Amino acid sequence: MTPKYKGPSEALAAYDAALMTVIGEEHKGAANPYSSLNGNMFSFLGKEGELALRLGKAEREDFIAAFDSHLAVSYDTVMKEYVAVPDEMLLNQPDETARWLQASYDYAKTLKPKPTKRAKPTK
Repeated sequence: MTPKYKGPSEALAAYDAALMTVIGEEHKGAANPYSSLNGNMFSFLGKEGELALRLGKAEREDFIAAFDSHLAVSYDTVMKEYVAVPDEMLLNQPDETARWLQASYDYAKTLKPKPTKRAKPTK
C-alpha cells in the first residue's frame, strides 16, 4: 500500500494547483510531496502543510525580506537554499505562489543535473 500525504488537504491542493500552472504536472512523492527537475528538488510540502521553495541567493534574500519569512526547516534540519512560504500566500494568493514557484523552477534549471540511479542487475 502506498503511503498518503497526512498533512492538510487544502495545502496539497494549493501546491498542486501552483505546480500545474508552472510546470503542467502535479507533485511527485505520495507521503512527502515534492517537485524536481533533472534530479534536483526545487520545492516540497512539509508534514504540516508548509511549502518550501528553493531559490538562488538574491531571490532568497528578497523573498525573506518581502514576506518576513525564514529558511525552511524539515525534520529539524535548516534547508539552506529553501525559503518557507507563508501559509497565507499558499492558501490565498495563488498567483503570488505560482510566481515564486516559477522562480524556484527557473533556479532549478541552472543547477547541474544529478545522474540517474540505475538499478543494480540481479544475479
